[in-house]
Amino acid sequence: MTDPSMTRARARAGAALSARAAGYCAAVLVRGLALVVLVPVLAYSAVLCLVGPGLLVLPHELRLLRRLADRERDRLGRWAATPTAPAGPHAHRRLAAVLSDRATGRDLRWAAAMAVGGPVLGLLGVALFLFPAAALVLGGLWWLFPPDDPIRLILNIPIDSWGSAVYAGVPQLLLAVLLARYGPPLLARAAATTSRWLLAPSAAAVLAERVSTLDRTRTGALDAHGDELRRIERDLHDGTQARLVSIAMQLGLAERTLRADPTAVGPLLTRAREGAEEAMAELRDVLRSVYPPILADRGLAGAVSAVVARCPVPATVEIHRLGSPGEPGEPGELGDVPARTEVAVYFAITEALTNAAKHAHAGAVSVTLARAGGTLRAEISDDGRGGAAEGGGTGLRGMRQRVEAVDGVLRVQSPPGGPTVITVECPCGS
Repeated sequence: MTDPSMTRARARAGAALSARAAGYCAAVLVRGLALVVLVPVLAYSAVLCLVGPGLLVLPHELRLLRRLADRERDRLGRWAATPTAPAGPHAHRRLAAVLSDRATGRDLRWAAAMAVGGPVLGLLGVALFLFPAAALVLGGLWWLFPPDDPIRLILNIPIDSWGSAVYAGVPQLLLAVLLARYGPPLLARAAATTSRWLLAPSAAAVLAERVSTLDRTRTGALDAHGDELRRIERDLHDGTQARLVSIAMQLGLAERTLRADPTAVGPLLTRAREGAEEAMAELRDVLRSVYPPILADRGLAGAVSAVVARCPVPATVEIHRLGSPGEPGEPGELGDVPARTEVAVYFAITEALTNAAKHAHAGAVSVTLARAGGTLRAEISDDGRGGAAEGGGTGLRGMRQRVEAVDGVLRVQSPPGGPTVITVECPCGS
C-alpha cells in the first residue's frame, strides 16, 4: 500500500516544481519582452554607426544587453551541473573592443532568439500554470455566459448548467491540473537549454579560459599553501613549542628538587601538568584551523548551521540541493562533498560572517548553501555599509585563494552603502 505521507510529499514537491518552473517562465517572458524592444534598437543604432550617432549610443545598449545576458548566465549557473559563468561587464571599453569580444556575439544571438521565443515560451508556461484556477472559476461562472454561446474549456464541451459543470467541467479541470503540473517544467527546461546553448562559450574559448585560470589559481594555491605553512609554523613555534620547553624545564627542576626537598615537587608537577594541558589545547586549535573537526562530525551543512547559529549578527541559513529549472530541491541535503571543497567553502562562509559583524556593521545576514549537480554554491549577503575590497583587512584575498585552489570562483558585490553579496561556487563532483 502507498504511504499517504509519501503521496502528500510527492504532491507538494510537484506543486513546488510547477511553481518554480512557472516563476522561471515569468522571468523568461519579462526578459523576452525587454529584448523585443532592445533588439530593434540595437539594429537601428548599428545602422546609425555609419553616420556617427550610433557610435555614441551603441556601447551603452551593448552594456545593457550584457547585463541581461549575465543575469541569465548567473541564473543558469545556479541550476546547471556545468555552470555558465557571467561574461562580466565591459564598461569603459571602446566599441571595437566590445564588438571583438566573443561574448558579445553570443549575447546578440541569444537576444535575437529569445526576442522571438522568450515571450512565447514564457507566456505559455505562465498560462498553463494558471489554467486550473481559470478553469475552476470559469466553470463555476457558466451562468454569466449567454445560453446560445456557453463557456467552453479545453475539450470544447459546452457548460450551460450545473450538471454539465460537473460531468464536463471536472474532467477538464483535472486535465488542466495535469497540464499545469507537467507543462511549465517542460517549457522552463526548453528555455533554459536554449539559453545555455546560445550563451555558453565554445570549446576552444573554454579551454583557453581554463588554462588561464589554472595558471592564475596555481600561483594563488602555492601562495596560500606557503602562507598556511608559515602560519602553522608560527603558531607551533610561539605557542606549543614554548609550552613544551617550559614543561621540560619544570620537569627537570622537579627532578633536581626531588632529592633535596620532595615536598616541593608537587607544585612543580602541577604547573607542568597545566602547561601540558595548555599545550594540547593550543595544538588542537592549530589542527582545527587546518581541518575543523565539526566538518568530520556533522558535515558541511551541519557545520555551516552551527557557525550561523553562533554569529553575533542575526543570521539565517538555507541549505538545499537543487535540480534543473524543472526539478525540485531537497532541503538540508548536499550529498557527498570532497573534503577540500568543504574546507574552502566553510572557511569562506566563516570569514564572510566575521566581516559582516566586524567591518560591515550589518544588522542581518543571510546564508544560502545549495548544490546543483556538480557545483556547490554559497551566497552570503548582509545589509551592512558595503565597500568591501581585497587588501582592506577583510580576508577576501585569503578567501579567494582558498576557493580558487579547489577550482572554485569567488565573486564579491559590495557597493558603498551596501548590501554586500559574496558568492562562492566550487565543483564537487556529480
